[in-house]
Amino acid sequence: MAEIVLGLCTSHGPMLHIPPEHWEQRVISDKKSSELCYQGRNYGYEELLRLRSPGFEAQLSLPFQQEMQLRAHRAIEKLAAHFKAARVDLAIIFGNDQRELFLESNNPSLAVYYGSEILNAPASKEQQAMQPPGIAMAEHGHCPPEPTIYPGAPSFGEHLVRSMMEEEFDVATMTNLPQGSAWRNGIPHAFGFVYRQIMRDRPPPSIPIIQNVFFPPNQPTSARSLKLGHAVVRAIKSWSGNERIALIGSGGLSHFVVDESLDSTVIGAMRDKDETRLAALAVNELQSGCGEIKNWFPVAAAMNDIGMSLEMIDYVPFYRSNAGTGSGMGFAVWQ
Repeated sequence: MAEIVLGLCTSHGPMLHIPPEHWEQRVISDKKSSELCYQGRNYGYEELLRLRSPGFEAQLSLPFQQEMQLRAHRAIEKLAAHFKAARVDLAIIFGNDQRELFLESNNPSLAVYYGSEILNAPASKEQQAMQPPGIAMAEHGHCPPEPTIYPGAPSFGEHLVRSMMEEEFDVATMTNLPQGSAWRNGIPHAFGFVYRQIMRDRPPPSIPIIQNVFFPPNQPTSARSLKLGHAVVRAIKSWSGNERIALIGSGGLSHFVVDESLDSTVIGAMRDKDETRLAALAVNELQSGCGEIKNWFPVAAAMNDIGMSLEMIDYVPFYRSNAGTGSGMGFAVWQ
């Protein structure tokens, strides 16, 4: 009988792999955005700067930023050690797409990839030139230097899809990765980060589950993301194999605006196994990058089902501007 042996959630983001002295590259994009989500509504940069005055001078010193990045890297190393120790045969990864696979012309709310091969490939120099400021500098965090193929899990993936359909989830399916964006190749960075940083480019067979947590109008609700986790547990219980399975969430916590209050609410509710509190988080509270928090919810719900408890390895807020832009970086394990 298959067994869930590990739950793991990790933030990802370019600031983890850009030297802090270059974090201001990401502020260039912040200043052009009108969709900086903070406490349930979107702001432009100048409006957010006025709202959060007097700012975050202490958090913007280079030594402080370097220490925050070092803490995050130490947490990632611990997650990688937990993964290695769990001797995982099969991984299910919950992540999202940011116009890497799916464009506005076709953007499913929920998709499962169950092809036999998973491509992770770096962008060409021409593609890097098309990326937002700072992104190319961070690519090594989620892409190997050469195109790399990881193993998929087609048989289990088909079983998972059939089980989810019986649970009334309308699932888009893929056995090949679409061409997608002109500036990225292969699996989205939410998954590439896990393969590179947690699995060290030696992953077991895996199933990427892609939630559209970023782009209206078909984002899943918090409650729906929690139900997804329960459905995945039931699919595993009905599977005929005997694999040791890990469930992994990639994304979040708050970004592109650091909201330590929101992050504390989410972490506290997961620690208390309070799904009612998590389900009450509305779509407008989890817009843009903050929507990636919902990649944690299926893991938290599944771990509740099997009686595992949350251990926060670390929570590290990465501030990059006086408007409070940046990312709340969280690293957690259930076992």
